[in-house]
Amino acid sequence: MARFQTSDGVGLHYTDAGSGRPVVLVHGYTAPATAWALTEDALLEARHRVVAFDRRSHGESDTPAFGQRMARHGRDLAELLEHLDLTGAVLVGASMGGNVIWAYADQQGTASLGGIVVVDQTPKMINDAGWPYGFYGLVPENAGTLFADGVPQTGRGRALDASATEMGRLVGRLGGPPAFRDGTAPQTLALLQDHAMQDYRDVVARATCPVLMVAGRQSQVRPCEHAAAAVVDQPLGRAVVIEDAGHTVSFDQPDAFNAALLEFVDGLARE
Repeated sequence: MARFQTSDGVGLHYTDAGSGRPVVLVHGYTAPATAWALTEDALLEARHRVVAFDRRSHGESDTPAFGQRMARHGRDLAELLEHLDLTGAVLVGASMGGNVIWAYADQQGTASLGGIVVVDQTPKMINDAGWPYGFYGLVPENAGTLFADGVPQTGRGRALDASATEMGRLVGRLGGPPAFRDGTAPQTLALLQDHAMQDYRDVVARATCPVLMVAGRQSQVRPCEHAAAAVVDQPLGRAVVIEDAGHTVSFDQPDAFNAALLEFVDGLARE
């Protein structure tokens, strides 16, 4: 366990293990870094260096009343990479964590990165006539209210109890369930609302490192076609859809997800 302090005085918890190409794991909304445990195991077994951190107001990190917006979360990631002097890292983000990576790239560029992997996260949350791949039911007319009480159930995709059953493997690995934060707390709700308004499609298109977009075939929150649509204008991008997986791809199908991730990471050395 280690901590570092951001430029605005927030203490962030992180772990750093292994050697080889660094892979930095960025968790989703309310999740802790420990939610990546099964993926971390696979990466360490494949001889990679693995860094996982708790974003502000998540896990064991500080919970300030300020900085609850995507741009600041992206800067936190940049400061962690600088703190650890990481170059050539592969950034892997699940759900909102994927867009934290794009927030980082928007500010810092991608020249120092080895690659980017985004897991079941659309770069644009709001649906409109030209982009039907956002969060189910989120449109310009309700963009300011849909997330007022947290993330709503959509009634779409994989049955939630199926995902809960699959999480048993992670629970066994951790010795208990991962400690999710309250998604309706004022700090996290502010972040959730800010995230809903973002559009990172131009950032994806301008990335100069390889990009892998991963989607769960039965995602409860967005069409799996978002992954392919996101990289239409990205010559270094490709998309993978994991079968029989909902939004929590690495929980639902850890072996299939880890195989796709390792194929991408290990393939970077050959490109």
